[in-house]
Amino acid sequence: MKKKIIMGLVTVFAASSFASDSQLLKQANLYFKPLPKKPPSPEYNPTTPEKVELGKKLYFDPRLSLSGVISCNTCHNLSMYGVDAVETSLGHKFLTGGRNAPTVLNSDFQISQFWDGRAKNLEEQAKGPILNPVEMSMPNPEIVISRLKTIKEYVNEFKKAFPKDKQPVNYDNVAKAIAAFERTLITPSRFDKFLEGDLNALTKKEKEGLKLFMAKGCAGCHSGVALGGTMYQKMGVVKPYPAALIGEDLGRYEVTKKEEDKHVFKVPILRNVTRTYPYFSKGKIWDIREAVKIMAEYQLGQNLTEDEVDKIVAFLDSLTGEIPKEALQLPVLPPSAPNTPKPQL
Repeated sequence: MKKKIIMGLVTVFAASSFASDSQLLKQANLYFKPLPKKPPSPEYNPTTPEKVELGKKLYFDPRLSLSGVISCNTCHNLSMYGVDAVETSLGHKFLTGGRNAPTVLNSDFQISQFWDGRAKNLEEQAKGPILNPVEMSMPNPEIVISRLKTIKEYVNEFKKAFPKDKQPVNYDNVAKAIAAFERTLITPSRFDKFLEGDLNALTKKEKEGLKLFMAKGCAGCHSGVALGGTMYQKMGVVKPYPAALIGEDLGRYEVTKKEEDKHVFKVPILRNVTRTYPYFSKGKIWDIREAVKIMAEYQLGQNLTEDEVDKIVAFLDSLTGEIPKEALQLPVLPPSAPNTPKPQL
């Protein structure tokens, strides 16, 4: 009889817990969506195996830089979850940029690219760093293309990737190929399994962190497929951030010149966030716990307890996904020809 009572209590407790988890899942699905199984394939640049293969080589090729030593992967290192783990990246002649390099993983699931949203898509973003004098420092697109056209294997791969183009080796297609590769950089995590209905995919502590993440208001900005990247927000909603964290950076104002856009930035995505330190646009914060506290205080007007921070960070760590194996395999780049322009230091 006693055994039956105990078993009955266990059943009731389990049912209660399941109902609670089911409600949590229902609430979570109001804010978040699981990552897709396949990479996006926009009409203006359909994703094809040929483009992805070419784009991967271009992504890792330092010959897209004037010095011949900087590639896309230099600042967006795929083995480090798409970042370089420094405050601001080192570029041409050891110059540094003004903002922290965001992760390239899951980057297509955003309304725009760059902290200030100045690029509308991955194609437009891919063109920027190559020509930026502080980054890869190519003087103009023509020099980029003249260099690529001397490499026979690249010429053939561009023809395969863009068979309908009369002149397939062009700067637009460089960007299209890199963007096609970047769209494959999707990192599903245990959180996606939870969103898809696996109530055991998250631990008890992670579920408590998820509850807090929604209850405290974090999900108001960090929502959607990538938990961010869907809107612009002022840095310092409740009170101004310390100057050390954002400096004189006016954010989106530099793009729009609208007064209301001063200190407004694109909300960063939180996929793999515990691995994409340092944080914020200036990269001044290295501890995820500190970043959570700062966001709660300056954006939401809340002072979190240490226990709340622990749980929220546990949830954020459940967003750490698996980098595609193919992306972590270095491509063998085609050799330069005798007439390929030499690097300029």
